[in-house]
Amino acid sequence: MRHLSKVVLRPLAAGLALATVGMVAVHAEDAKKADATPDPALANQLNPADKAELDEKLLAKDAAVKVEDGKYTDAAGAPTFHITNNGKKVDWYTYSGYRRYHAECHVCHGPDGMGSTYAPALKDSLKTLSYEEFVGIVVGGKQDVNSSTQKVMPAFGDNKNVTCYMDDLYVYLKARASGALGRVRPGDKEEKPEAARKQEKECLGG
Repeated sequence: MRHLSKVVLRPLAAGLALATVGMVAVHAEDAKKADATPDPALANQLNPADKAELDEKLLAKDAAVKVEDGKYTDAAGAPTFHITNNGKKVDWYTYSGYRRYHAECHVCHGPDGMGSTYAPALKDSLKTLSYEEFVGIVVGGKQDVNSSTQKVMPAFGDNKNVTCYMDDLYVYLKARASGALGRVRPGDKEEKPEAARKQEKECLGG
């Protein structure tokens, strides 16, 4: 299981090593429920105005197969989400990721990961980025320069409001990328795990 305390250390090196990775595209994939087959119309049931389509391959790849202290992981051991009750209930980390995204990321990348005129749609980017690539780019930043444009992703390695919630951001965007979570504020959620409380306190220095 990957806890954020480990994530905060590993990304510092990963951010430098992955400086050549393509512009922030946060590879998001949503997991089918660990205990049930995903509903094919989940995204549109959550919000009829959201035209996102489910990506069955991503759902299968990122299905939650293990849970430890309230955090779900996929078959590769990467953090993933867990959505139940016909799409109405999410795990704590997905809920937290929604909140953190809209506090720190949406100004550039648009609400719900939809993108803007100067920053990519992370709901699309996360279809291809691995967990390590995502962490590396967020921590180390990235520049994408060509003859007509210059896009800069600033480094957030020193911003604890981002690094202390890296897994949360990742699983939320994975859910958006696969279409398992629509453009909607998560309603019902699992209780905040004690492990998350402890990690948060240690990471923020409280």
